[in-house]
This record gives sequence, C-alpha cells and structure tokens, in this order.
Amino acid sequence: MTEATMTIRQMCDEFDVTPRTLRFYEAKELLFPIRERQKRLFTKRDRARLKLILRGKRFGFSLEEIRQLLDLYDMGDQQRTQLARTYEIAKERLADMEAQRDELTQAIDELKEQMRWGEKMLASMDQTKKAAE
Repeated sequence: MTEATMTIRQMCDEFDVTPRTLRFYEAKELLFPIRERQKRLFTKRDRARLKLILRGKRFGFSLEEIRQLLDLYDMGDQQRTQLARTYEIAKERLADMEAQRDELTQAIDELKEQMRWGEKMLASMDQTKKAAE
C-alpha cells in the first residue's frame, strides 16, 4: 500500500463506515477502488468521492442525485456545472428540510397542548376522587 491508496479497513476507520457500505457504493458505481486479487485499494479520488457521498446522504440527497453530481466533476469546466447543480439541489433540499422542521415544530406544539389538557384532566379527576373519599 502506498500513501496514495487506503485499504478497506483504513477507509472504514477514516470515514466511520462499514465494509458493506463501501462494497455497496462500489456496486452502485460510485466508488472505483483498485482491485489487487481480493484486496480493494481506494485512491485519493475515491476518498474525495466518499466524503461527498456521505455529505450528500447526510443532507438527504438521493444516491441518483449524488451520482449525477459526481459525474459532473469531469465536465472540464473547472467544476462550474457540478457546483451549480449541487447548489440547485441543495436549495431544493433546504426548502424541504425547513418545511419538515416547520411541520415538526407544529406537531410538537400541538402535542404539548394535548399533554397540558391531559394533565389538567388528570388533576381534575384526582381532585374529584379525593373529594368523594
């Protein structure tokens, strides 16, 4: 192994992923490790791609969106197309995430209100029970 390559174990340790995850991304043609018999050696390019894949997944991008963005890297326009498309997808994803957050905030507020109502009902029932005793 050279400094330019990493084994599957090193990749797992570096990026906190499982070997299965790396094999999955390889099967989906998102990573292209060098194969030496049974051994997989990941290049700097693979490491950069994995970093982008994991970031994209964290932000909720689909694997197909991630693939398309990674494929745009080699367009020859100093990544302008890739960056522009990434920005478009990120903008859409941010709007989705903000809408989800707003819906979740509303659901939390409603649940808190219902819990306050339930708390009052229980307290009222407890008072009624004590008064009857």
